[in-house]
Amino acid sequence: MSDRFDVVVLGAGPGGYVAAIRAAQLGKRVAVVEEKYWGGVCLNVGCIPTKALLRNAELAHIFTHEAKTFGIKVDGQVSFDYGEAFRRSRRVADGRVKGVHYLMKKNGITEFTGRGTFVDANTLEVAQADGSTATVSFDHCIIATGATPRLLPGTRRSDRVVTYEEQILADDLPRSVVIAGAGAIGVEFAYVLHNYGVKVTIVEFLDRMAPLEDKDVSAELAKQYRKLGIDVMTSTRVESIDESGPQVRVTVTGKDGAQQVLEADKVLQAIGFAPNVTGYGLEATGVRLTERGAIDVDGRCRTSVPHIYAIGDVTAKLMLAHTAESMGVVAAETIAGAETMELDYPMIPRATYCQPQIASFGWTEEQAREKGFDVKVAKFPFTANGKAHGLGDSTGFVKLISDAKYGEIIGAHLIGPDVTELLPELTLAQQWDLTVHEVARNVHAHPTLGEAVKEAVHGLAGHMINF
Repeated sequence: MSDRFDVVVLGAGPGGYVAAIRAAQLGKRVAVVEEKYWGGVCLNVGCIPTKALLRNAELAHIFTHEAKTFGIKVDGQVSFDYGEAFRRSRRVADGRVKGVHYLMKKNGITEFTGRGTFVDANTLEVAQADGSTATVSFDHCIIATGATPRLLPGTRRSDRVVTYEEQILADDLPRSVVIAGAGAIGVEFAYVLHNYGVKVTIVEFLDRMAPLEDKDVSAELAKQYRKLGIDVMTSTRVESIDESGPQVRVTVTGKDGAQQVLEADKVLQAIGFAPNVTGYGLEATGVRLTERGAIDVDGRCRTSVPHIYAIGDVTAKLMLAHTAESMGVVAAETIAGAETMELDYPMIPRATYCQPQIASFGWTEEQAREKGFDVKVAKFPFTANGKAHGLGDSTGFVKLISDAKYGEIIGAHLIGPDVTELLPELTLAQQWDLTVHEVARNVHAHPTLGEAVKEAVHGLAGHMINF
């Protein structure tokens, strides 16, 4: 016997559970099928527990490197218990996961815990965790199966060659680690591990850290990480990983062609993700994939099969939790025939929680010039911001880019203290086509970090005040 629903969501990550809730709010009978992580990678082994670990690492850094600055005097030895930091991160994650189950119940959503496989374009078979099998039929389906870490060619996961998932679930630390990749995951883990005494070496194939960010941001991050004592190797290719000895041997080639061998207790691979499209029986639905192996969707998240939608990482649009959430809302509202708004993916905010933090949206200065915009740039340093000095961290800057012809903000690139909290004002202005002159009239409380945004906007308008 088959259970039938108006909407079935395959995957309970940030996109999936949000889509389910929105569909239920709009009057649909909804079920969610999830095999492993209710709340997705983000809540369980990604965004949320890493933020807990990063907070612990920040405190360790303050006691280790900035105690004198803040007048902290300790009689005797101060130690930092990574095991307890790990346990705190699990408590934080577990609490959020319980919250997802609460929201499912609150909104009358049926949960199926197990692997969902398409039998045809209107039916899923769920191999449930208790060993039973459920057949679930639907009028509409939203695929939200996420993505899986890519590995370097010729390598595999092991106890000593890991991805973010194994590392975040480890309650002990190596003495040394080589991190392959200087994107968000690589630089965040580098900060945590370094501040707990691990010798960290980052190897990045491209020519700079945080290679998707504006070049000025990448340069500032590299300067700060080298100041911390983290070894950073850019324009460097990982040739092989050898686990046969007491330490893992990583052979790398620099841009000059010279090879060297790095040795460490562990290697953390952080080179990107591939959409999860295999093992779900997609071939039974007729859903079309892109050349990149992602599910092809239109602006309303519809696949090539009209009643099947896809959201989040499995579409490879922009692999971020909040992108998945927003796509989930669009998909649910489209299914229900409700008013919705298509997403402008390049203008979705991005956040990296290294120290200093990075936040951005839109075009980099280089991209904007390549696209033919009449570019105007304003840059305001946190050294000129009173709140930053009060916090004891005046690292970094706010860099804004506008189209001089229309005064529209087309890019924002921030690095510094808590900058991940500063983007909504700018993304809202961009979404509703406010000019820099209009945004400049917005009054900011003093003293705040947000005043740095205000000053940069004033700079675009031609009248920066405090720098």
